[in-house]
Amino acid sequence: MDVCTLGDLLDALGGSTVRLLTAPAGGLTVPVTEVLLYDAHTPLPRRAPGALLLAVGVRAPEAGPLAGAAADAGMTGVVIRGDDGPVAEAEAHGVALLSVADDMAWHQAHLLLAAVAGARLAPAGSGAPAGDLFSLADAVAAAVGGATAIEDPRQRILAYSTVSGQTVDEDRRQGILGLQVPRSPENTEQYRTLFAADGPVHLPALNADSLPRLAVAVRAGGETLGSLWVVDDGTLAPDAEEALVRGASTAALLLLRARVAQELARHQHGELLRRLLDGTADPATPAHRLGLGPDPDSPVRVAAFVLEGAATVPDSEQTALRLLDLVRLQCEARYGRRACVLVDGVVYALLPAGGERGAKPGGPDGTGGVRAGERGEGQGGGRAEGRHKRLVEDIVRQAGQALRVPVRAGLGEVVPGLAEVAASRDDADLVLRVLGPGLPVATVDEVRPRVTLLRLADVMGERRELAAGAWGHVTAYDAAHGTDYARTLICWLDAGCDTAGAARLLAVHPNTCRYRLRQAQQHLGIDLDDPDERLVLWLQLRTLGGLRASEQ
Repeated sequence: MDVCTLGDLLDALGGSTVRLLTAPAGGLTVPVTEVLLYDAHTPLPRRAPGALLLAVGVRAPEAGPLAGAAADAGMTGVVIRGDDGPVAEAEAHGVALLSVADDMAWHQAHLLLAAVAGARLAPAGSGAPAGDLFSLADAVAAAVGGATAIEDPRQRILAYSTVSGQTVDEDRRQGILGLQVPRSPENTEQYRTLFAADGPVHLPALNADSLPRLAVAVRAGGETLGSLWVVDDGTLAPDAEEALVRGASTAALLLLRARVAQELARHQHGELLRRLLDGTADPATPAHRLGLGPDPDSPVRVAAFVLEGAATVPDSEQTALRLLDLVRLQCEARYGRRACVLVDGVVYALLPAGGERGAKPGGPDGTGGVRAGERGEGQGGGRAEGRHKRLVEDIVRQAGQALRVPVRAGLGEVVPGLAEVAASRDDADLVLRVLGPGLPVATVDEVRPRVTLLRLADVMGERRELAAGAWGHVTAYDAAHGTDYARTLICWLDAGCDTAGAARLLAVHPNTCRYRLRQAQQHLGIDLDDPDERLVLWLQLRTLGGLRASEQ
């Protein structure tokens, strides 16, 4: 995506921050290219395609003329404060009408909206606009007169200046080497002082080998985004504090823009993965955008995570979102940027399996891909199975501890490319259905028989001719006469048609078991000597009746 759209803006800032009162004639795909502040004393530009106009100084009910002026200039829409706006006028002119909260300052609204409008989806693997931050660090260092570093709230160094001739100390060298400020109690106290201050603060040297610092917190809308630090060797410019404040203002915009770009990227990646999972996406398009490389035929598998008893978990939606963050963090730590998405309470993660499980180049089929008959075979497949399962087990354990809610996870089969991701997702969903307290994590191969029976149950339940048969007569007879023929039959069949084995499962005498079987045949017309009838009866009792022998 090269240009932010109105839909992207609403996805990033929607809800309580920005509300859409009426959509433009072009829908939510119209571009948002810039954000302009209305000034009653300055004429509007003749042409400003894609712009949003902030109705500064105009009461919401009186903003109707601005809608017409915005339409004449080709703007996307008008932003008012409050909800009592000129919806009819905006609809008549075909422009969007948006609102921000009554208590939001216009400069804050401008900062947020401009950050989204200026955001671009970064290519796979990229992060914050490092080049912009490094350029800003150099500009601040030149203006202030000291070596400068830009940090995030966790004291990680995002960028640093490289202006020649400026004095540095050992703390700066160590921080740059590890891109992390060295930890110490004295350092912690200085950060506490910095973030409690409203403006720049002068901080003393921490030890004999270090120099004092001039620092300022970077904030936007009351939120702390990071900080700027300048080495003070005693030669800073006379207006160093003012220059540092200006630098912090620019840093806030860059950091906010980076955050919004990242959120937009995650939203877009989530939507792409969602369409892949339900089989509606073109797999050739999203491969590189999901961080999977340019080849849509690289083997992958789907892992599915769910909160146990999600319906009874307090704040289950928020807990599920936290689970999504935990899964994403662990997958990114292991594989780099991974595609994860939350769908109907289930967190899905796409795991790479390149070179694994039957995906050897130049394989027997001559394509280097996975042939259906080879999935799950070979030494490489076993290694992949183990790696993926260990990762998922780690996530389940850590998520359960962090969320204080048991988590279960299922792994679908490795598929040869993105075109078959939906099949791996179906596998993972079925695995989730067979998991329980004694089995919180499993691959589809580990529970293949139970998964197969689940698939059969789904198919047979939807087809009248497959659901009809003796099993229905047996269960109906039991319900009407208080007999236990269905359980007797399933135990006998599960025991391999061995009466003694069935009697042990039923905890009755073998003669009692034989009597029940004879009665069932006599009253219900079942021919237990017919192997086909035994097979169909067993399948129906197990899949449609949900019956299992007591020892299983």
